[in-house]
Amino acid sequence: MSADLQNPIFTNEDAAREALEAMRWPNGPVCPHCGNVDQAAIAKAKGKTPRQGLYYCAACNGQFTATIGTVLEHSKIPLSKWWLAMHLLGSSKKGISSHQLHRMLGVTYKTAWFMTHRIRLAMQGAGLTPMGGEGSTVEIDETIIGKQEGAPKDAKFHGSNFRNIVLTLVERGGSSRSFHVDGSTIGTLMPIIRANIAKGTAVMTDSAVWYKNMNSDGHFASHETVDHSKDEYVRGHVTTNTVEGFYSIFKRGMKGVYQHCGEKHLHRYLAEFDFRYSNRAALGIGDKERVNTIAQGISGKRLTYRRAYKEGDAAPF
Repeated sequence: MSADLQNPIFTNEDAAREALEAMRWPNGPVCPHCGNVDQAAIAKAKGKTPRQGLYYCAACNGQFTATIGTVLEHSKIPLSKWWLAMHLLGSSKKGISSHQLHRMLGVTYKTAWFMTHRIRLAMQGAGLTPMGGEGSTVEIDETIIGKQEGAPKDAKFHGSNFRNIVLTLVERGGSSRSFHVDGSTIGTLMPIIRANIAKGTAVMTDSAVWYKNMNSDGHFASHETVDHSKDEYVRGHVTTNTVEGFYSIFKRGMKGVYQHCGEKHLHRYLAEFDFRYSNRAALGIGDKERVNTIAQGISGKRLTYRRAYKEGDAAPF
C-alpha cells in the first residue's frame, strides 16, 4: 500500500469527517444557512444519540454538517469512501472506471457512477482568468471523439460527421482547458479562444483554415503554424506537440478506460483530464495535493442524479 493510501481519512470515519471540516472551515464552522461565523453561537448538536459532525447555529436555529452546500450534500456514502474515490480518480493518469470503483469501494455500480460525476464537477474550475500572457505560449488544437446524440447507427464516421468536436488550449509548462464545441468554424472557436487566452500571448496552431486570420487584429503577440499535411510537426520552437500529447492521454483514457461517453457528459470528462494535466507531477503536484484540491472544489456545487443521468447539465462555456 502506498504511503498516501495509509492516510486514516481513507479508513476512519472520524478522521475523514475532521479532515473535511478542516478543509472547509479552517477558522471554525460556518453556518451555510445564515453565514454566521461567530463560534460562540455555533455548537455541536446535542441529544441522546447526537450525530457526529452535526452542528447547531444559535443565530438562525439551523443545523448543518460540513457536507451542506457541497457536491456531497445528502450523500449517505461514508466520507472515508468519498476521500478514497477522490484520491483514486485524481491519481489515476488515464482515469478509473465506475465498475472498478464500485468493486474497490464496495458500493453499487450506479452509486460509483454518480460519485465519479460529482467528483468531476468538483474538479471543474470556476471563474478562471485568461491563461498565458506576455512571454507565454499557448498551443491550440481540436480533435474528434465519440458519437453525437441521434447519429444513425449505420453511419460511417469520416472527419467530424456525427462526431463530437473538442477544442483544447494548452499553455506550455502550465494548464489546459478543453471545450466540447458545436463545430470548427472561426465563429464558434474564436469567442472561446479570445475569452480564455490573454492578450500578448504567443499562440500556435496547425494550418487549419479556421485559424488563418485569428490574429489579424494583433490581439495576440504572434500566431505561428505548422503544416501537418506536409509532415511538418516541429519548426524551431513552433509546434503543437504539447496539445497533441494531451490528446494522446485523453483518448487512451476515453477509449481504454471509459470506453463510452454520452455526448451530454463529455464536458465533465474533459474537466477531469484538464484537472489532472493542470495538476500533474511535472508541476510539482503530488497525489495528496490533488485530492486536497478536489476537496476544496466541492463547495458551492450541486449535482442531482436526475440532472447527471437523465438531463445532463450545461457545459461551462
